[in-house]
Amino acid sequence: MQLSTRHLLGIKNLTKEDISLILSTAGQFKEVLQRPVKKVPSLRDVTIVNLFYENSTRTRFSFELAEKRLSADTINFASSNSSASKGETLLDTVNNILSMKVDMVVMRHSASGAPHFLAKHIPAAIINAGDGVNEHPTQALLDAFTINEKLGKLKGVKVAIIGDILHSRVAMSNIYLLNKMGAKVVVCGPPTLIPIHIKEALNVEVSYNLKETLAWCDVANVLRIQLERQNQVLFSSLREYNLTYGITKEVLNSLKKEIVVMHPGPVNRGVELDSDVMDSKQSVILQQVENGVAVRMAVLYLLSNRKN
Repeated sequence: MQLSTRHLLGIKNLTKEDISLILSTAGQFKEVLQRPVKKVPSLRDVTIVNLFYENSTRTRFSFELAEKRLSADTINFASSNSSASKGETLLDTVNNILSMKVDMVVMRHSASGAPHFLAKHIPAAIINAGDGVNEHPTQALLDAFTINEKLGKLKGVKVAIIGDILHSRVAMSNIYLLNKMGAKVVVCGPPTLIPIHIKEALNVEVSYNLKETLAWCDVANVLRIQLERQNQVLFSSLREYNLTYGITKEVLNSLKKEIVVMHPGPVNRGVELDSDVMDSKQSVILQQVENGVAVRMAVLYLLSNRKN
């Protein structure tokens, strides 16, 4: 089987079958990662450039490790250490890299739509590692893989996405994916951090009450407050946010069931999640990190069109 697209620009562009194929392939690669020898020759002689115009730790390391596990040749590009800091355009930068015969580009950029722009102008396969406030498709895929691994299904699962929805590309990709796979989605947070028309535009329910939302859901995917993307005051203080929307062990213990707690990272301990929640058995945050490598291996492999 093959993906219906040459690029991974967003979940919005994928079919349900594409998503299922990526998740099943990731399951096979996760088995590979449990072996004593974790490296496979699947992408030998494939050259991949990691083009990061925004700071990243987890996503960049995860892609780099996935590429190494697949035996690809990699080039790591950081805009602060390149001619981009001297005014070179994005297209010029990529064309220079492509002249070195690069096959795939993994790209993170602060401008929404930057990977889509590249896909129209260069022949290499493009993987969106996060573009502005638009999408972060591999994060949604690894979140879905983790939910499916934990609960055995996606269809019918009740997922609450909690926190800074307004500025979150992770939220957008998760909503697209969960809707396509038949899950039920509620977004929860302060009114100032939830887009006004999200219910109609994205087919999700909206809640402003954390305890009611947690009592409803099977999975709580908690998002970071992105102060760096906020150009106005949207709530009075981080302490006030924690008191109203922060998830504590006390809040979890008050529920009549156990829920799965997720977070794409990095976590602001003591703001959206308390430390004892992060370190509890209900948290799958470290499993998300582990699954990220397998999911990104699957995406790279499937987009390479290799038949090994």
